[in-house]
Amino acid sequence: MAAPLGYKDFVAGDPLTAAQVDGYLMAQSVMTFASSAARTSAYPSPSEGNLSYLADTNSFEIYDGAAWVAYGSGDITGVTAGFGLSGGGSSGAVTLSVDNTTILTTTNAVAVQNKILVAPEERTTVSATAATGTINYDALTQGVLYYTTNASANWTLNIRGNSTTTLSSVLAVGDAITVTFLVQQGATAYYNNVVQIDGSSVTPKYQGGTAWAAGNASSIDAYVYTVIKTAATPTYTVFASQTKFA
Repeated sequence: MAAPLGYKDFVAGDPLTAAQVDGYLMAQSVMTFASSAARTSAYPSPSEGNLSYLADTNSFEIYDGAAWVAYGSGDITGVTAGFGLSGGGSSGAVTLSVDNTTILTTTNAVAVQNKILVAPEERTTVSATAATGTINYDALTQGVLYYTTNASANWTLNIRGNSTTTLSSVLAVGDAITVTFLVQQGATAYYNNVVQIDGSSVTPKYQGGTAWAAGNASSIDAYVYTVIKTAATPTYTVFASQTKFA
């Protein structure tokens, strides 16, 4: 088979030989085959640098001079001078390797230090709902939950991941999350009198040192909760504040 010839800028009148078509075009195209077996049958003597696509595995492979090797995949994959980053598919796991030695694997997020954060956007859920009963706060869904109908009774706030995910499974020991609950109040005000995490009651540490015993009439009360997971049992420290906006 012809070896790749690199790049040539053809001009009007240049002859085009069979060797040039093979070397400049065919050997440098992305060749598509049904499978690796079909590729071997149709192209038994590849040259270094040839690139092919296999339809049965939906993958690219490049010939390195000795064998066909993976060139990218469905997940994140990159290799440069012994450095590799793989994963990121449905499992969310990412592996960092150097010279085929794994130096880091994470299934959640890699910590980023000393970065400047400018005006981050928070996902907010606005709902024409009255605060009452037990309210499930899905921390994986929003950073702010806003009930725009007047509260009708004191309520329990249950902070969780979502309906199928516990907050405990989301937070590692030493992790923290902050959520905000905005509550519209009418002439008769109510307040959050029970705080739960994954259905279990916790006693917050209140801003100012005293638990609130009422809401603020004809206003919007903003409740902010910072939850720190302090032990794997799980155990939490919760800091809570209530602020009137009118």
